[in-house]
Amino acid sequence: MSPTLDTPCAVIDVARMQRNIQRMQQRATQLGVRLRPHVKTSKCPQVVEAQLTAGAQGITVSTLKEAQLFFAQGVTDILYAVAMAPTKLDQALALRRAGCALVIVTDSVAGAKAIVEFGQRHGERFEVMIEIDSDHHRSGVRSDDPLLLEVARALHEGGALLKGVMTHAGESYKLDTPEALQRIAELERSECVKAAQAIRAAGLPCVEVSVGSTPTALSAAHLAGVTELRAGVYVFFDLVMHNVGVCGLDELALSVLTTVIGHQPEKGWVITDAGWMAMSRDRGTQAQKCDYGYGLVCDVDGVPIDGLLLRSANQEHGVASFEPGQVVDVVQQFPLGTRLRILPNHACATGAQYPAYVALQSGGEVAQWPRENGW
Repeated sequence: MSPTLDTPCAVIDVARMQRNIQRMQQRATQLGVRLRPHVKTSKCPQVVEAQLTAGAQGITVSTLKEAQLFFAQGVTDILYAVAMAPTKLDQALALRRAGCALVIVTDSVAGAKAIVEFGQRHGERFEVMIEIDSDHHRSGVRSDDPLLLEVARALHEGGALLKGVMTHAGESYKLDTPEALQRIAELERSECVKAAQAIRAAGLPCVEVSVGSTPTALSAAHLAGVTELRAGVYVFFDLVMHNVGVCGLDELALSVLTTVIGHQPEKGWVITDAGWMAMSRDRGTQAQKCDYGYGLVCDVDGVPIDGLLLRSANQEHGVASFEPGQVVDVVQQFPLGTRLRILPNHACATGAQYPAYVALQSGGEVAQWPRENGW
């Protein structure tokens, strides 16, 4: 790692990233579905190019700014997987008029009516998917709720192109056994397929059935009735995913390079220049079987240091310390200026703290890869 790099900075281990991309692509192929990766994790043209080169078909985005970035990069097949706010329909229209095959999402009659009324006023037939609530996690329509067909009819009869249904089993992030993950993967699949079947039984079109989260994508026994798989954080993985049980520590491709800037020897503290502004406030491992604080501390080569966690953080200061009972001369072992790398709880949140990544190749070469933030 170059000693001239400013810290803190977000580092991508490119070799690990490429292995993660291949793993998920092979998984989609085995399951007989196409992979539409969720690019909100990286928001980076070079990362998305690697995913598409590996075989991904289209992408999923979480903001229209992401859609604009990747459309400018040449990606035309884009699913905006957030319920469409009526105030953003102008942005969606501009993308479609420019040639982007943007697909949007709704989960309400009000949302459907806003889409079709806007489309009628502007002579645009939006392609729309209905979000399905497969696990009571956040948003969407239940497969057995009469509201599902109301939304479907409002779209179809209003002139929109009802493209299909999609879901995301976010509750999978709370699980940590293969059996539980396989059960929720099947719930995600079956509920979305049931919703599609209900729409078709009503004489309405429903071609696409889109499911996915990183844990369920890697745990599903089969995806009968599904056409595409979406997953995002797999490209980097993180400590939450490690706790869930879908990756090893040696598969985490994103870390934060930091510098030791001080000590509290009597407390066993190592002070770093990576605080919560560098790591994010995300404490997603706090409710899991292993709480990693603000991150797991590694040496400069990315090898975890046994027992050393970033246990607390202020805005620009991180405080790393060992497990109680571990006696370490922190001044001698980690002199002022020592470089360390910290594995994050949530790759999406940590990446969002930076305008660019440092891409680290296996030979030690580094490059700057830009990242798109904002909405």
